[in-house]
Amino acid sequence: MAGMSEPTIETIAEQGEAARDRLLALNNAHAVQTSMLTGERWDQLVKTAFAADCVDRAAALLIAFDQTADYDSPNFGWFRERYARFVYVDRIVVDAGHQGRGLARRLYEGLFQKAQAAGHDRVVCEVNSQPPNPESDAFHARLGFEEVGRADLQHGAKSVRYLMRLLEER
Repeated sequence: MAGMSEPTIETIAEQGEAARDRLLALNNAHAVQTSMLTGERWDQLVKTAFAADCVDRAAALLIAFDQTADYDSPNFGWFRERYARFVYVDRIVVDAGHQGRGLARRLYEGLFQKAQAAGHDRVVCEVNSQPPNPESDAFHARLGFEEVGRADLQHGAKSVRYLMRLLEER
């Protein structure tokens, strides 16, 4: 059965226009957890990312930056102020119809491999604590992420927990 096959990681940039539009719509459907993007901003993020990957065309996506990125996110800036070298997961989203298939785990595993191959020793991200995101908290804990800080954003309307996973030496 096709739904049971091993998910294939593909780069977003190599997808066609239809997949690009589906991935942008997937991102924007989860704007509370990520952020709403215009097509122009989406294209810019994908072009400048350390990793911009998807699974099964538009079932799930992950966009990450390394410390050299020209990126204006306050969360990215928090990590940049504290760590000389890192890969920052800006967004990871799985379509509701594809959840429970291990797609987010597969995207992270691919990112961990790519980060290690590039000489990085840590992957970082943030998870909303206000509004709460208990599923993401549990998922990141299972992957070995640990809290390294917290911040209140948007005048207290949003709070985040900063997480880090150290990558194993090979």
